[in-house]
Amino acid sequence: MAEQSYPQIGVGAVVIKDGKVLLVKRKNPPAKDQWAIPGGRLKLGETLKEACQRELLEETGIKAKVQELIYAFEVIERNPNNQIRFHYVILDFWADYLEGRAAAGDDASEVGWFDSEMLKKMDINPYTKKLLKEKLKFY
Repeated sequence: MAEQSYPQIGVGAVVIKDGKVLLVKRKNPPAKDQWAIPGGRLKLGETLKEACQRELLEETGIKAKVQELIYAFEVIERNPNNQIRFHYVILDFWADYLEGRAAAGDDASEVGWFDSEMLKKMDINPYTKKLLKEKLKFY
């Protein structure tokens, strides 16, 4: 039996401040131990933008005003028996930094602001890397 019976919706907040992008190091699968855009799952009754703000604050301590959708993708991961382990539809939004000091929380083991040179030395989630290259011309 599949570990998930239906796709889940996830959101991400793309925050840039002083020429640096905010990333978190994931503490849990999928993308465990990889750097990624802060975000997480949508809760029942929550709008996409509300989820984005909540996840950003929980994972990083940063408050931001969520703007428009900039990137959408899906992640389907299978276990060794070819059953679906994770199926996420992820929607990433621009978010304008308002306030806060970056501090890892919730399912982030680390958090930080990174410029394009720093990113080249990091283990970045492939979906985040694609977003940084294609949409932000940042990598």
